[in-house]
This record gives sequence, C-alpha cells and structure tokens, in this order.
Amino acid sequence: MDTIKTLMPGHQANLDQWLDYLLAIHPSEIDMGLARVSEVAGRLGLMDLAPAQVITVAGTNGKGTTCAMLESVLIQSGKTVGVYSSPHLLRYNERVRINQKDCLDEQFIEAFMAIEQARTDISLTFFEYATLAGLYLFKQAKLDVIILEVGLGGRLDATNMIDSTATIITSIDLDHQEYLGNTRELVGREKAGVCRSHCISIVGEPNLPHSVTEYAQKIACQLLRVGHEFEYQLNGDSWLFSTQAQQLTSLTVPSLPLANAACVVALINQIWPQISISDINRGLALATLPGRLECVSQAPLVLLDVAHNPHAAKYLAVQLRQKLAQKANVSAKVIALCGMLKDKDIAGVFAELIAVVDQWNLVTLSTERGATSTQLQHHLLTVEPAQATSENKLNINTFDDIDDAWQSISTTIQPDDVVIVFGSFYTVAAFKSKL
Repeated sequence: MDTIKTLMPGHQANLDQWLDYLLAIHPSEIDMGLARVSEVAGRLGLMDLAPAQVITVAGTNGKGTTCAMLESVLIQSGKTVGVYSSPHLLRYNERVRINQKDCLDEQFIEAFMAIEQARTDISLTFFEYATLAGLYLFKQAKLDVIILEVGLGGRLDATNMIDSTATIITSIDLDHQEYLGNTRELVGREKAGVCRSHCISIVGEPNLPHSVTEYAQKIACQLLRVGHEFEYQLNGDSWLFSTQAQQLTSLTVPSLPLANAACVVALINQIWPQISISDINRGLALATLPGRLECVSQAPLVLLDVAHNPHAAKYLAVQLRQKLAQKANVSAKVIALCGMLKDKDIAGVFAELIAVVDQWNLVTLSTERGATSTQLQHHLLTVEPAQATSENKLNINTFDDIDDAWQSISTTIQPDDVVIVFGSFYTVAAFKSKL
C-alpha cells in the first residue's frame, strides 16, 4: 500500500493533522523549481487569477511590511484584497489573509483536500502546498487584488508561477546564500526573476546590482527605482514622495519602514492613480505587522523584531538609537534578547548591533537549525572589539531558553531601558507565546 496514502488525513482531521501530513510527504523542505507546482496549479485552474490584479513582492528584507502597507491602503480605497505571506509567527492561518482577516481552519482544510485530489502522484513541498492553498482561497473569494510575498529568492519560488500585474523588489542583500548565491549580483538575478515583460517593477534597493537592470532590459520590464524615477524624504512629522511628474507632500509617517512605504506609494501612483491621498495616508497610518519593531510594553519599552541578517540588523540599530535618543534618562540601556538559526550570518548581525547594545542575553533555540547560546556567544566575541560599547566590554549572559532569559532580564530592568527581542521568527514567536 502507498505509504503516503496511509498517512493522508481523514475527513474528520483538523488543521494540525493536515500540516503534519504536509511536512511528512516531501523529502526536503526546499525544492527549487516551478514545474511540479505549476502542473498542480493548472489542474486546479489557478494559473489565471483574472480579473484580480496580482502584485508580487520580492526582496531580502521588507517584504512583509510592504505587503501590509499595500494591503492597508487598498482596503482603505474600497478594494477587496488577499495577501499570501510567510512564514507565520504563531498560527499557520496568518499566511493567508482575505480583507485583513486570517483564513479559517476549515477553509485551509477544504483547500488542502482539493490540492491532494489534484496532485495525484506529484510531490509538493510544504511551501508549495501552502502557496496553492492561498491561490485556491483567493480564487474562491473573487478578489480585486492579490498580493503574493515571495518565500525565497524569486525566480524559482512557487509564487512566481503566477504572472503578476506589477512587482516590487524591496531590497537586495545576502541571505539564503546556499540557494541564491553568495554575491549581490547573483541574489539580484534571482530577485529579478519575478519581473515580467512589458510590466513595471518598483525597486526600493538604492544600490541596485547590474544583474537586475540587465535582466529587466532583456525582457522589456520597466524599472522604477528609488533615487531615480521616484524619491522620498522625511520632513519632521511628515514625509514627501516625488517623481518627475508630481510631488506628494505632508504624507503620514507610518510605524513601518518608510523606505517600504515609498515603494507602496510608487506602485499605487502607477497602477491605481485614482486612489486618494487621504486613503494613502490612512492606510499607511493603520498598517501594522507583528514582529516588526512590534511594541509589547512601554515602560520599559519592549520591542520584538524578526531581523535575522546583517541588512535587517543595520536598520534595527538605527531604530534602536532613535528610541534611545527619545529617553530623558541618559543612563537608559539597550538590552538584547537574541536567539538565531545557526545557518545565518550571526557575526554579521552582531557586528551591526554591537555598538548600540549594552547587555546581551543569548538563548538557545529549540529547533533543529537553532544555534546554541554558547555558539552565539562565540560569534559575538569574534566581532571586532573596537566596535563594542564605549568600555569595550561586552556584557553577555547565556541561557537555555527564553523563559530563563526573560526572568533574568526582568530582575534588573529599569523603566527607561529598551529591550529588543530579535534574531529569528522562532525567537519572536516563542516570546510572544509567553505574553
């Protein structure tokens, strides 16, 4: 008897049982390529999502916040919107939102059953299954706009089987080098794979690799680049967005990254120019995303951020300095609670943050890919000492789990201190589950 068939959940199975099944039926977590997933999508009638407009968002960092801001503005303008994103923090349901509401367990189960029937003997990864489920639910909902967040890279990501109306490339830097390459040029080529002929692509990366422009020219994709075709500037409590043809002033500063907000405005300016400034402002102001500089306490200030590569850590360091500068107490400290996966550029992340963090609390992540607190400490100690705090002494504590780390922090923390919990989706999820 077919082992997979015996594993397949029955009609009474719950979502968790289905997810366990999906994790078990494919030999590898990541299997780059579009042939298998496209074949199943075709059988389900999911390759054409018209009349919905599809926006695909790629980039090393900033994809999730860009999707959230675009979603929020479009909802404000009266459109129906679906968002597919990954990974989730606490619940699988977070991966598929329709009109800003997570899809229900029974909706996913219905989608999984349809995919299982359609795929027959074709093997699918967990992410490919998830992507098909999102597309299935979006097609059922008959939406105006579908926003697809790329999972890994772009060119060979499952989301890229869908031809999009337009794309956004938020940023380009090194991450997942084993799949995307170890240079920005190679990574850029993978990201550029989401571009389509005779369509526009909004680019938020200021230092654009030549591989992106070369590929765009080859396929006749029009790039609209930050610092070239559009610009943005922070002016105190507001910001302005400008192109050669127009200037939008007194825009609301979002709580999410301004660079990504500029990409959203650039896209709306091109695809939906009829959307009002008031809808743009309100949409940007209301947009939030868990785990992205998420504030869970004010005094002391406790922030959660999934930053896990040097590019994201550099942005995080700037934000922490700004938060610290707002404190009246000059003795306020930045206290880090960090857990990371061992296959990330741990030393590179620490190098970006070492000058702003006063106390390090390093935790072991209880997942197969998790780095131990001892391994994290080793990486921290290898960072150039001249980049350390003013006394050039690193205050490091190591813990076996987040509970112990937070208990230790709680005993010494002061109301004006800033705590940053970061390093991985796993770290933030574990901390949030304790709240």
